[in-house]
Amino acid sequence: MRASQFLISTLKEAPADAEVASHKLMMRAGMIKKLGAGIYTYMPMGLRVIRKVEAIVREEMNRAGAVECAMPVVQPAELWQETGRFDKMGPELLRIQDRHERDFVVQPTSEEVVTDIARQELRSYKQLPKNLYQVQTKFRDERRPRFGLMRGREFIMKDAYSFDRDQAGAQKSYQAMAQAYRRIFDRFGLRYRAVAADSGAIGGDLSEEFQVIAATGEDAIVYSPDSDYAANMEKAEALAPRGPRPAAAQAMTRVPTPGKATCQQVAELLKVPLETTVKSLVLATDRMDAQGAPVEATIWLLLVRGDHAMNEIKVGKVPGLDAGFRFATLPEIEAAFGTRPGYLGPIGLKQKVKIVADREVAVMADWICGANEEDFHITGVNWGRDLPEPDAVADLRNVVEGDLSPDGKGKLAIERGIEVGHIFYLGTKYSRPMEATFLDEDGKPKQFEMGCYGIGITRLPAAAIEQNHDERGIIWPDAIAPFTVVVCPIGMDRSAEVKAAAEKLHDDLAAAGIDVLLDDRGERPGAMFADWELIGVPHRVVISDRGLKEGQVEYQHRRDAGATKVAAADVAAFVKGRLQA
Repeated sequence: MRASQFLISTLKEAPADAEVASHKLMMRAGMIKKLGAGIYTYMPMGLRVIRKVEAIVREEMNRAGAVECAMPVVQPAELWQETGRFDKMGPELLRIQDRHERDFVVQPTSEEVVTDIARQELRSYKQLPKNLYQVQTKFRDERRPRFGLMRGREFIMKDAYSFDRDQAGAQKSYQAMAQAYRRIFDRFGLRYRAVAADSGAIGGDLSEEFQVIAATGEDAIVYSPDSDYAANMEKAEALAPRGPRPAAAQAMTRVPTPGKATCQQVAELLKVPLETTVKSLVLATDRMDAQGAPVEATIWLLLVRGDHAMNEIKVGKVPGLDAGFRFATLPEIEAAFGTRPGYLGPIGLKQKVKIVADREVAVMADWICGANEEDFHITGVNWGRDLPEPDAVADLRNVVEGDLSPDGKGKLAIERGIEVGHIFYLGTKYSRPMEATFLDEDGKPKQFEMGCYGIGITRLPAAAIEQNHDERGIIWPDAIAPFTVVVCPIGMDRSAEVKAAAEKLHDDLAAAGIDVLLDDRGERPGAMFADWELIGVPHRVVISDRGLKEGQVEYQHRRDAGATKVAAADVAAFVKGRLQA
């Protein structure tokens, strides 16, 4: 490829609305162009990256036995109504009508369509297992699209769906995809972690996220440096402290704390460690009548150590809260506790409240909580002596750095990551409401056991940039770079020798199957080098008249501090060697 034939449109400055590095650099490198909020044109340079990502994904999906298809972007609402998602899904689901006023959706994902295919085409257990996948455009109407391709509204995703006759088969299909995903992300050349994830309403333990490690990542990844344990923040378990609860050593005392409504403020006022305080979180669950209207609310008090944060996913698994909960209203709080938030606690309640203590709080002694009276707290509180044991004890909190690893190996560390892939077991979540069945070996109909596996094709390049960039621009891994090698001739229009050497190197590398570009635009060296450093081509060869007279050219990897002189006659072999390293 010649640069003069290509479309190269770099910018010196990023648009004002570009916030993160990947958004700024993709715009400056001419890889994407904004068309509307969260909607981008993939320019030729960016599209080359996307196509390379797609190619790796397709190769490994095919290798794993998945079969590619393409499902429509616009889908009839009837299928989504079968599963209830047409009404349950929020405004992220773009709903449209055709000229006949029939309802359609612009797909954010395709579980309904692929399940419809299965119930029509897969009639016998003899046809199972099957895994259908697509690389297709999706749309989610994000309220606040931002960060370029990291959180756009229109995007390209690889989504795959497995169909099995039983749970054992579904688990086998899941593991095959887990292995395929590791091969895919290994080939991308990015630092990533596969972390255990919460399955949400689907249930079960088979769910993993694939996170590209980056300081700007939105997700917290919890892992043990001493083992293979890794989980996202929602899934990571906070173990109960070792040893028995200490004996009470203080008398329970009501102390004034005027205007101090947070644990941090109270700890500072009383000059005690924050971890001796306990925060009160008030939730409610509603009992519904036959028409679905709330008739009675149960108030729940959750107790978490003052320096810890509640984990809503974990709270949603507590018996009694697992059917859904909400935060209590101010009138409900005042009726149960007799005061406003900021001074709440489990002692002296006005009405019956269910108390759930975090594992850590359950073994604390001499702790501090609100007195249920404005401007007062209570110190020296102890279970059994000052109040009954809690109704329940559960893991309610986010883990923190230094917590013991749940696998018993070392202590936990936390780093940031960008989710670029997710795999999980669906069970019969879609086959059941859509009555998608096959005839099993006994001749009876049985619902498919399903799995779902996604990769954010257009999100992945942005994540790669967040992990691989410097002050000059992008640094692409070889596998997904728009071009692997760029040949930069200096004075090509003035020197027949430079022109001949550059074209020969280009042709030799291209003949060897290397994705090479020859910059024949006649740009000044500084401008030419700046463009390719910004765009992030990993390997650069500079050919000049002076160098050729010395029998040398200059090679430089995008990460190298300086150039390496290479014999002109050996440069093609040298570059090939670097690509194989």
